[in-house]
Amino acid sequence: MIGLKGCLNVIDNSGALLVECVNVLKQKVNNGWGSVGDEIVCVVKQARPISEAAQASATAVKVRRGDVRRAVIVRTKKPVRRPDGRFIRFDDNAVVLLNNKREMLGTRIGGVVSADLRMKGWSKIVSLAPKVV
Repeated sequence: MIGLKGCLNVIDNSGALLVECVNVLKQKVNNGWGSVGDEIVCVVKQARPISEAAQASATAVKVRRGDVRRAVIVRTKKPVRRPDGRFIRFDDNAVVLLNNKREMLGTRIGGVVSADLRMKGWSKIVSLAPKVV
């Protein structure tokens, strides 16, 4: 359950490390709380430092501190109930950053993601993840 001012880790290689949720983009159910597979609007609170050589190259870091971006939630601390009765809970809250066309900003994912993403239409994220739980 991710809401306003919630801090989340970024698990892709876009350059951001920590983001803060400012809005949950979904239907008006669940009173503004986001779960796995929901889109949010977030502000980059912490990003990787950019070296002089990296700024000149074409593969420069895509985000900076203070950028407002969209993201999709891939892990939550709040337990999520599966249809077979199991509850799945992760150690932290995590997101993957998106552009305005709902495409991934990074090219890699470094960490476990929830299998519920596949049911919500985020199969690209599931296919790039090293492990799906």
